Amino acid sequence: MPQDARTTSPDRPMRADARRNYDRILAAATSAIAQDGAEASLEEIARRAGVGSATLHRHFPTRQALLEAVFRGKVETLCAAADDLATDPDPEHALVTWLRSVVTHAASNRGLAAALLRGAQDGDPTLGATCHAMIVDAGERLLSPARAANAVRPEISIIDLLTLANAIALATEQEPEGAARADRLLDLALRGMSP
Repeated sequence: MPQDARTTSPDRPMRADARRNYDRILAAATSAIAQDGAEASLEEIARRAGVGSATLHRHFPTRQALLEAVFRGKVETLCAAADDLATDPDPEHALVTWLRSVVTHAASNRGLAAALLRGAQDGDPTLGATCHAMIVDAGERLLSPARAANAVRPEISIIDLLTLANAIALATEQEPEGAARADRLLDLALRGMSP
C-alpha cells in the first residue's frame, strides 16, 4: 500500500504544523485548479498556501501526487454531502441536490481527470477505481430512497445519472462560468423543457 502523504510514516501522524501546511497546500491547489486548470503553477500554489516550494514538494513530491490528493479530497467531500443529504425527508430533493454537487465538482476540475489519466503510471493505481466506487455507493444511497418514493423511474441507475452529470460537466468545464452553466443544463435534463 502506498504511503499516504498525510503521514510522516505508516504509524505516526504528522506534527500539527506539518498538518496545517498540508491542509493549506491542498486548499490552495484546489482553488488554483478550479481557477486555472490542472496545469496550475506549483509555485503559485505554494505562494497561495504561504509555504515555500520545498515544503510543497516535501508533502507532494510530484504534481501527480498533489493532483491525486485534490481529487481524493473532492470525492470525499461529495460522499460526505451524500451522507448529510441522506437524512433529508424528501428523497428526490436529496438526490437532485447531490447531483448538482457532482456537476459542480466535475465542472470545477478543469482538466483534472485528464491530467490524472496522463500521469496514472506515476500515481496511485487504485485511485480511479476507489473514487468511482465511493461516488457510486454514495449516489446509490440517495437513489434507492428516491426510487422507493416513486420520484425516479425504476430503470434509471446511478451510473446513468453520473454519466449524465459528468457529460454535462465535461461540456462546460473550460468555460469561465462552467459550473453555473452545468447546473442550468442539469436542471434542464432533470426537469425537461416544461415551464
